[in-house]
Amino acid sequence: MSDLIHDAHARRYRAIGTGLAVAIYLFLLAPIVVTVPMAFGPTNALTFPPTSYSLDLFRIFFNSPRWLEPLFLSLEIALASMAIAMFAGVPAGYWMARHEFVGKTLITAIIMSPLIVPVIVTGLGLYLYFAYLKISGTMVSIVLGHVMVTLPYVVVMIVAGVNKLDRNLEFGAELMGAGPMRMFLTVVIPQLIPSLVSAAFFAFLLSFDEVIISWFLASPTTVTLPVKMYSALEWEISPVIAAVSTLMSALSLLVCIIAISLRKWTPADV
Repeated sequence: MSDLIHDAHARRYRAIGTGLAVAIYLFLLAPIVVTVPMAFGPTNALTFPPTSYSLDLFRIFFNSPRWLEPLFLSLEIALASMAIAMFAGVPAGYWMARHEFVGKTLITAIIMSPLIVPVIVTGLGLYLYFAYLKISGTMVSIVLGHVMVTLPYVVVMIVAGVNKLDRNLEFGAELMGAGPMRMFLTVVIPQLIPSLVSAAFFAFLLSFDEVIISWFLASPTTVTLPVKMYSALEWEISPVIAAVSTLMSALSLLVCIIAISLRKWTPADV
């Protein structure tokens, strides 16, 4: 009898948990459900549901230098930030996962601090610091600001990937005479390819979508696409924003699908 009561309670809690999860997911997806149809609506106003359907908003976006220039700038900044974050984060993540050294806890806390400090505080601090260095408003300052935000995520993903590797392979390579650099490039890197690709995609998306730090560090000549969208919402209600939001959502979804697919891939599958 007690088992039946326990099973009934378990089913009830499972049903409640499933219902809460579905409600939360629907709440998170509601903006996308509203925005995507509006992107195919008329060009004179943002209406939901649209009174007519067309691709005019996308045509306006791709034919407007006011939108294309921020788009290309965002792509350049995201690619540069991703490259720097990967160049610094991959060896740092490997070293932190494989070695113990003096000050490791402090260094780890410094690298991970952007995950704890509010982004608006980070943006203000970077603005004041770069203004003192007289580089605020430049592409260099925005890239460095984005690297500060993306680097912790790269390090975390690389550490997680390294912890799953067989350390005996590294010991074997060293016993066969391979130096640390050669062992890292020929043994560790091939096994880390899924984590590397996932970290690179994630860093790219974080940089491409970043708006707060970009807002603090932007100038009239370095306006990124998220900052342009925010400004458009603040000063005007442009229906093109729906098309831009849909494109960014599609890009994020595509990158996530590729990253998840690669996470399931291992070098042994080749």
